[in-house]
Amino acid sequence: MATHRRPRHRSLGGNTARTAATLALAGAATATAFEGVGHAEPQLTPAQVRTRVDALYREAENATEKYNGAKEKADAAQRRLNALHDETARKQQRLNTARDALGTYAAAQYRDGTIAPTWQLALSSDPDRYLDGASLAERVGDQQAGAVSRVRAQLREIEQLRGAARVEVKSLRARQAELKRQKKTVATKLTEARRLLDRLTPREREKATGTAPARPGHAVTAARPVRAHTPAGSTAKTRAPKATAAPAAANSRAAAAVAYAYRKLGSPYVWGATGPNAFDCSGLIQAAYRSAGISLPRTTYAQINAGRRVSRSQLRPGDLVFFYSGVSHVGLYIGNGRMIHAPNPSAPVRIAPISQMPFAGATRVV
Repeated sequence: MATHRRPRHRSLGGNTARTAATLALAGAATATAFEGVGHAEPQLTPAQVRTRVDALYREAENATEKYNGAKEKADAAQRRLNALHDETARKQQRLNTARDALGTYAAAQYRDGTIAPTWQLALSSDPDRYLDGASLAERVGDQQAGAVSRVRAQLREIEQLRGAARVEVKSLRARQAELKRQKKTVATKLTEARRLLDRLTPREREKATGTAPARPGHAVTAARPVRAHTPAGSTAKTRAPKATAAPAAANSRAAAAVAYAYRKLGSPYVWGATGPNAFDCSGLIQAAYRSAGISLPRTTYAQINAGRRVSRSQLRPGDLVFFYSGVSHVGLYIGNGRMIHAPNPSAPVRIAPISQMPFAGATRVV
């Protein structure tokens, strides 16, 4: 009888084991090498970082202005919706009162039977009061018919209000969705900019952002406060301005806006902020003129149309100066080719030359 033997498995040993180990290590090394190549980032120079960060800040600021515009519209839609709800509640209360009155009348008719009031009076045991009673019944009937008509009209009004409210809710939700999209865009751009700057040394970061630490109060004293324009014929004493003195503001309100901007030098840039302690670019402009008693729109796109356009050669302190082809940045002109503006998250509110960015136009508010 043949003996059946199970085949004996050969173990990996000697040269075979060493070969397998070598292949495994080689494969791991290759995979690691490819993985490293796939995720390696190029080393950027500080100048390249600055170029990229500036582009990211511009993109973030553009998204910020869109966010501000969407928020302004969302707030307006919310106010309209609240007003519609209030008006609907008032009309509903009046409707309930009218319905209660009709219900009382209907209950009385049900208790008295289905005979019309006029016939009830005709069959009354007191004929002498018939005519007066019949006239009263007719008036009551007319009043009830009018009440029914008013209830129907109120129902239609309430339904119209509810329809308008549904439209506003839809508009509000669309604005809120736009807010969410723009907020995400801003956050993504700013996170990328911070990540690039974090790769630099403090000195390189300073060079890339152009934000050398300033001595306390240095920025404030770098330019002289702006004078309001003195009307012709005034007896106010004036001194001849020095060659470096800033030109006069157009009027006291423009001067007040500039004075406010001076007081806010050093305030942090926070996108979407309108003060009093932090600002984005259009938020600073809005706050400055709000302090002077003038209400301006929220966004750069609207602010450029909030006054009379002026040329670059005609600029006076208090004018709004706009930059980039998309009009995504704004500053407050203070004279001598300079402005106060809220640059970006890497720099606080500060004085800067208007020549440092592509000039897009200017507006004189007052």
